[in-house]
Amino acid sequence: METIVQYFILIPLASAFIIPIIGKRVKMAAPAVSLVALIGLVVSSILAASSVSVNKALVYRVGDAASALGISMVIDPLSAFMLVIVNTIALIAAVYSIGYMEKYTDKWKFYTLFMLMTAGINGVLIAGDLFNLYVFLEVAAIAGYFLVAFGVEPEALEASFKYAVMGTMASVFILLGIALLYGYASTLNMADLAGVLTTVGQTKALKFIIVLFVMGFGLKAALFPFHAWLPYAHSAAPAPVSAMLSGVSIKVLGIYALSRVLFNVLGVTPAVSAILITLAVLSMIVASILAFGQSDIKRLFAYSSISQIGYIALGLGIGTPLAILGALFHLLNHSVFKSLLFMNSGAIEHMSGTRDLNKIRGVMANSPVTGVATLTGALSICGIPPFGGFWSKFIIIIACIQANRPGLALTAAVISALTLAYYFKALSPALFGIGPEFKDKRVGLSMGSAMIALAVICVISAGLLLPNAGNRLLKDAAAVLTGGKAYALSVSETPPQAPGPGLGSGSGSGHKK
Repeated sequence: METIVQYFILIPLASAFIIPIIGKRVKMAAPAVSLVALIGLVVSSILAASSVSVNKALVYRVGDAASALGISMVIDPLSAFMLVIVNTIALIAAVYSIGYMEKYTDKWKFYTLFMLMTAGINGVLIAGDLFNLYVFLEVAAIAGYFLVAFGVEPEALEASFKYAVMGTMASVFILLGIALLYGYASTLNMADLAGVLTTVGQTKALKFIIVLFVMGFGLKAALFPFHAWLPYAHSAAPAPVSAMLSGVSIKVLGIYALSRVLFNVLGVTPAVSAILITLAVLSMIVASILAFGQSDIKRLFAYSSISQIGYIALGLGIGTPLAILGALFHLLNHSVFKSLLFMNSGAIEHMSGTRDLNKIRGVMANSPVTGVATLTGALSICGIPPFGGFWSKFIIIIACIQANRPGLALTAAVISALTLAYYFKALSPALFGIGPEFKDKRVGLSMGSAMIALAVICVISAGLLLPNAGNRLLKDAAAVLTGGKAYALSVSETPPQAPGPGLGSGSGSGHKK
């Protein structure tokens, strides 16, 4: 099974190179190649997830397998959990884009960039060293800059420029932190770093490196006060791109990368936890207040993304097993309902010709599929039972109480009520109000089926809390973070094996000794 690790890079990269060759000549070739590739990635994600556990990781080494200089690609329960989310959302977004992108020319360019972004995000998830994590992060980010500007309208170009400037600042912070860490420990392999830093303790140099990573990955995650780029980028991008950016990109390039580095490599101290909690609470409060004044439906969803990311950061900052479990469960739920909401916004704009909530009325009457899907996503993000968003927020609130942080529990509950208030204020007239009929009531099979699929997941995601394979993967993913530097045991103690096919020499699954 270890050879499957390389396919998360090879499949999307190969499709990104094939699409320009045949996409110019055959109209449906670009979406067809993308769908085939993404179906393969979803199947590979499920196979990888079924093959890992807390004490077992899939490790594929490229180059010198017996040396720390070799490139390690690693899938443990945390990265497997994220791979399933990322590739599933990417597949549904690609299905949605078949109908949505009809109004654009040169669609093969869109699918090429889309697959490059998917390759970069997958690469971040399986990178076993910090340098390649940075390389794949840049691949995903650069593809994202171009996708935001894909419509080449003034608003899109301005948003892309702001996104690129802020993203470059984040990259500088991250690269500087990686360089200082290499000078400090003489290795960038995350498993080796965890072992080296265990004997060193928290020095002033390490504290400065942690600050750089928090600023860099915090910018990628759009945590307050590093959030300024997100409302512009997410509102100006095509709807499937907004779904990918909010649904998976800020989670992987920001939250996942930050948690992987802090929990499994550098170690989380009380001071680091306090920083995470502070940023989380500020993100939840400020973004909720700013969301109240939004009349653009996509900007409303963008600000609510910042607020919901705060819930995830809060769970990570609390740091107890239950809090981390709630954070990862909310990450899953947010990926689903926020991708759904941005797809809904694209469908509403497609039918009504506007994103202005003051001009949108009667979505439910004009398009019941879009209306019900929008209502489902809104109820889930507001934390209304029995939707998954309620259970993940409830777990985080209970974890705050168990950690003797009742103030944080109250804050999380109040912000959930505020979320319900501004969604009710904004969407009730749009969904149920009476107004002129839409110019085009047809959503299309691809757009409608994608929205229905995500709406169904919003309803059934709470089933992951029941004893099943998904529950095991969720708990194992949380255990990877709570286990801290024990991550190194399932990677560095993997014995090298004979070279396998593909990128380089493969090595088998690692077992804790």
